Amino acid sequence: MGVLNVRLICVGKMRERFYIDAFSEYSKRLGAYCRFELTELAEEKLPDSPSPKEITAALEKEAAGIRKAIPSGAFIVALCVEGRQMSSPELAKLLAQRENSGKPRLCFIIGGSFGLAPEVKAMADLRLSMSEMTFPHHLARVMLAEQIYRGFKINEGSKYHK
Repeated sequence: MGVLNVRLICVGKMRERFYIDAFSEYSKRLGAYCRFELTELAEEKLPDSPSPKEITAALEKEAAGIRKAIPSGAFIVALCVEGRQMSSPELAKLLAQRENSGKPRLCFIIGGSFGLAPEVKAMADLRLSMSEMTFPHHLARVMLAEQIYRGFKINEGSKYHK
């Protein structure tokens, strides 16, 4: 059983202090359970009312950066609205499976304001939806880090998860 390597690839840079602080707290906590790293990629600049063609071109440019950032041999989880919803215990089970897989690499991808390019979703081993509700992608980053932490706490039998 190897130490799980978890990479979170996010399009867009967090600027709000409250998101940064919350994410930093979970990132610090995760250090006790896995090798956790964040890769932030630049979000392509678009006009205020971009055309579908401009959005597609921006997503394709972002996809090129995402592909380069995915670790070799990683199990890829793309966060997208059409993805599958999971309970916290189900996510904990995924963490345990990856940790015991012999290829303990897990890569979560969160897109920017316009989501992810279809090719990124297609390369994912799992498409995950946090909720049917819409959240700012920076808040989704904090929520995902908390859920990963919760998953490790579930797996160790902690009282954190009630």
